[in-house]
Amino acid sequence: METPRVYGYINDICVIGHGSIGKGTLPLIKRHFKFDKITIIDPHPVELPEVSETVEFIQVGLTRDNFKEILDGIFVGKVGFCVNLSVGTSSSEIMQYCQAKGVFYIDTVKEEWEGYYSNEDVELWKRSNYGLREALLRDVRKHNRKTTAISCCGANPGMVSWFVKQALINLAKDIGFPLPEEPKTRNEWGKLMKDLGVKGIHIAERDTQRSNEIRDPKEFWNTWSVDGFISEGYYQPSELGWGTHEKWVPKEAVFHREGCQAAIYMTKPGMNVTVKTWCPTYGPQMGFLVTHDEAISISDYFTVKENDEVVYRPTCHYAYHPCAEAVASALEAIGSGEVPGEEKWKILEKEVVSGMDELGVLLFGHAKNAYWYGSQLDIKSTRERAPNQNATALQVTSAIIAGMTWALENP
Repeated sequence: METPRVYGYINDICVIGHGSIGKGTLPLIKRHFKFDKITIIDPHPVELPEVSETVEFIQVGLTRDNFKEILDGIFVGKVGFCVNLSVGTSSSEIMQYCQAKGVFYIDTVKEEWEGYYSNEDVELWKRSNYGLREALLRDVRKHNRKTTAISCCGANPGMVSWFVKQALINLAKDIGFPLPEEPKTRNEWGKLMKDLGVKGIHIAERDTQRSNEIRDPKEFWNTWSVDGFISEGYYQPSELGWGTHEKWVPKEAVFHREGCQAAIYMTKPGMNVTVKTWCPTYGPQMGFLVTHDEAISISDYFTVKENDEVVYRPTCHYAYHPCAEAVASALEAIGSGEVPGEEKWKILEKEVVSGMDELGVLLFGHAKNAYWYGSQLDIKSTRERAPNQNATALQVTSAIIAGMTWALENP
């Protein structure tokens, strides 16, 4: 095996969350960065992390009342990096703390304090990813930004946005569209997508990983955070970026009155909304239209305006076919109207015996009809590359390492 590349030196690293993604990210951080100390924070880790002179574990939950005091005791060196891989913590408040402290920051999803998504006293649009995104942008723009902060940088959201750009380059070549140089600005990327005739993008994913165990009814199994899937698929509304070519509107759709207005949301959860999509291995399939930040950010990023008027915007949404155990778990939850307690949750990692996670972007509406570009990662290849994770997790953790590297190179 070739010597791993080391991408930078960090004095103090704080990893918030030691679930399926935190557990998988930790060995990659150790492999690819030099550091003085790593501190892991989690009230209920999936397993206790191995500690040493350079790795500390604090078993506590971060709250609005205690997070500043706890983080103050961690970030004492010149270069600090907060890697927020938790649920039930406020991405915005922790990011703002890091900005004031001069600490780098990365997360894989925008989160709020515990109980926010299931709080029916909070208006539905405020619990949507659109509402959370607009609030986060307002919050961070208040500050004189001292260090780089990257939000929503996992596989999806995150890596799939990079896939879209590469897919456009490939599509231009296949169609014979003249492209003397790669676009450099947001406006140039939007114009390229428009000129290629792309009407929409599915974030099309098929997870075929399977366990050799049998799930009992009323249990919730998944290949990544059960808590995260329940939050976005059961408690949050289904959402999608809404393109300018659309001539109809779903009857459950609601349009936003403020912000970038690049998306709509449905008055029912994503586990209860299905769409037809396509992935290479199994072809046509149904997927859950679960809310994801990339559905909004991609539609927003590739919007083209003329004289402040929107003239082009692609439709974009997630189309997710999880592993068989997660499909059954989701349908049981939606059908019964009840979410099983945490004692009945299970994340499949060591139990996985075969299968892959196939994640990509399906661009459609252009001269070639449709084009899928993405990652096909099976469990065997995953275990050859990295410990403590399945194929789903490695697509996320590798993107986190890429994001951390980019932040250090672009402080």
